[in-house]
Amino acid sequence: MAKREFDVIVWGASGFTGHLVAEYLARSHGAGQDLRWAIAGRNRDKLEQVRDECLPRSKRKALPIVIADSGDPQGLAAMVARTRVVCSTVGPYAKFGTPLVAACVEGGTDYCDLTGEVQWMAHVIPAHQGAAQASGARIVHTCGYDSIPFDIGTWYLQQAMLEQHGVAARRVKTRVGGTRGGASGGTIASMLNMLEELQHDPSIRAVMTNPYALNPTGSPVGRDGPDQADARFDPDFDQWTSPFLMAAVNTRVVRRSHALLGYPWGQDFQYDEAVLNRSRAEATLAALGAGVGMRALGLAAARTVARRLLPAPGDGPSRRQRENGYWEVFFHGIHPDDRGADMRLKVTGDMDPGYGSTAKMLGEAALCLALDAPATGGGFWTPAAAMGSQLQQRLASNAGLRFEFVDSH
Repeated sequence: MAKREFDVIVWGASGFTGHLVAEYLARSHGAGQDLRWAIAGRNRDKLEQVRDECLPRSKRKALPIVIADSGDPQGLAAMVARTRVVCSTVGPYAKFGTPLVAACVEGGTDYCDLTGEVQWMAHVIPAHQGAAQASGARIVHTCGYDSIPFDIGTWYLQQAMLEQHGVAARRVKTRVGGTRGGASGGTIASMLNMLEELQHDPSIRAVMTNPYALNPTGSPVGRDGPDQADARFDPDFDQWTSPFLMAAVNTRVVRRSHALLGYPWGQDFQYDEAVLNRSRAEATLAALGAGVGMRALGLAAARTVARRLLPAPGDGPSRRQRENGYWEVFFHGIHPDDRGADMRLKVTGDMDPGYGSTAKMLGEAALCLALDAPATGGGFWTPAAAMGSQLQQRLASNAGLRFEFVDSH
C-alpha cells in the first residue's frame, strides 16, 4: 500500500459506539502524534462535538475531520484513498455497509467493522472476495464482542493445545459465564433488520440456519449441527446451560476461521456455544424465553413494539455503567485421546461487552491492521485468521482482556 495520509479513519464517529472508539484512540494515542488518524461521517457539527469531547482544547485541531456520505460513491472512494484502514461503526451494515466495503475493496484499503449480520456477510463476501484479493484489501468483519473474544479465544486455546500436547482439541465447548451490561442498540437494530429481510426473502432462513454459512464456497464442512435451542446439562462444566443469542454469529465466524487457516484442528473439529446457568429451572426459563422472544419478533407488530421499547442505535449506557460492566467466557478444549489432558481457557473483559469492551476491541483491531506486519494478503478474513497472535497480544496489553488457563476438572 502506497504512503497514505492516515493510518486509521473512524467512520461513523458521531454515533455512540463510534464516539467511544474515537475516545479510546484519543486516550491511548492522542492527536497529532505517531498515530495518524481522523474521524469521519457526514455531519461536521456532530464530528466537531465528538472531537471537542475527546481531546483537550490545545489538541483538537490536530485531529482531522473527513466528510463523506455513504450514498456518495465518489466521496467514499476519495475518503478510503486517504487512509490505510477504515474502522466502521455504521450499521445495520446490510442497510449502510455495502458501499463502503466496495469502496475499500476497490481502493485496496483495509477495513474492520462490528457487524454480526450473517446474512449480509454471506452475501458481501463472495460478491467482493476476488476483487479484494486482487487489490490487496483486507476486510475483517465482526471485530467487537461479536466475535473477537470467541474467535481469538478458540484460536488461543488451540495454539496452547498444539504446543502442550501436540494435537488440537477435537471439540471446543464455549460457555458464557458472568456478564454485566445490556445489549447494544446497534446489535438490536441489526437483528430486527435481519428479521425484516427474512420476512421479505425466505431464502435468508437457509443462510441463518446453516452452521457453515460463512465458510468459503466449496470448502469442506464438519459435523456441527444447529445451535443449542433448549436447556441442557453440561457434564464438563457440571452446570445447566441455555441458548446463547449470539451463537448464531460467533459459531459461523469460528468455523470460517478454521477453514481460512487450512483446517489445522482437523476436518472433524466441532464448536458450540451456550450460557452457563445456576440451575435447571433457570436454564429452562432462559431457553423458553429466548424461543418465545424470537418467534414473537418474527411478527412485524412485535418488531414495531420492540423498536419503541429496546435500546436504539445511538443509545447506550453511561460511562459509570460501562466501567462497572464486565464479561467472562470459558473455552473447554477436549483432547482427542486423553480426557485428562483437556484444557480450559477463561477470557474476561473489564467493561460492559456491548460498548466499552467492544470499542476497545474494535480500536485495537484497526490499529493491528494499520500498524502491524500483515499476516495475510487481500480478501475477506476473520479476526483470528487475519491477525491471530498480533491481535491477541494487543487485546491483552491494551484492551482490558485477560487470557488465563484454569482447572478443567
